[in-house]
Amino acid sequence: MKIAILGAGNMGLSFSKSFLKYELIKPENLYLITRNQSKFSKISEEFPKSNISTFDDVEELDADLIIIAVKPQDFKHVAENFRFKLKENQMVLSIMAGIKIEKIQKLLNHPLVVRAMPNSPTLLGMGITGYTSAEGISFSQLINIERLLNSTGRSVYLENEELLDGVTALSGSGPAYFYYIVDAMIKAGIEMGIDENLSKLFVNQTMLGAYHLINNSDKSLEELIKDVASKGGTTEAALKTFNENNLMEIMKNGILNAEKRAKELNG
Repeated sequence: MKIAILGAGNMGLSFSKSFLKYELIKPENLYLITRNQSKFSKISEEFPKSNISTFDDVEELDADLIIIAVKPQDFKHVAENFRFKLKENQMVLSIMAGIKIEKIQKLLNHPLVVRAMPNSPTLLGMGITGYTSAEGISFSQLINIERLLNSTGRSVYLENEELLDGVTALSGSGPAYFYYIVDAMIKAGIEMGIDENLSKLFVNQTMLGAYHLINNSDKSLEELIKDVASKGGTTEAALKTFNENNLMEIMKNGILNAEKRAKELNG
């Protein structure tokens, strides 16, 4: 299989690394296409045997799968300025937030489109990707796409494309929400007089342990909270403050606004 990545940024390159790590593609069959030459030296250090070029240099694209990893705001301009034409049997996999299959098909004048929404832990092979496909794509073609997506973590097929904007808000943007909470906890530790590095250690390990408890316990989240929050104790005091300030509603509204923004990106 030959794969071209249009937009060799963080996400495009993390996908590339996963494909090579699991030997799903040979390095010489990987084409990394970026907007300008300033990134060439850095990319070539990481992918010495792969083909690197700019959009302007590509007049013909010899690839079975073309992964579109440009910013959604840039897609219309990029699509209108391709120097190459897509071939009838080439598959397109979009990992852009918000841009719907119908719009991708229209701008590329090409029917074979799969739309996916990964998240940043794909960098470690621990991501999760929701994906869906246009009509006319065979089961075997989808299985091939799933194999590639699973090399970056886990993948979930969605029958309803409309759910992908929710996936974007929930898991695509989700890592940033956890970073935000962890940052607040670390800063609270520092304010209480705990050294910054020590505060990071306590918070990071607490989050890691809590994650494993969620994954390995039969209890609901409410029950796990009750296990920690004894009556009249310290945890209850913190939770009371969160509830009085509607922290849960604030978090939910933020995620719903992320979904709204994903829908807006389609134009």
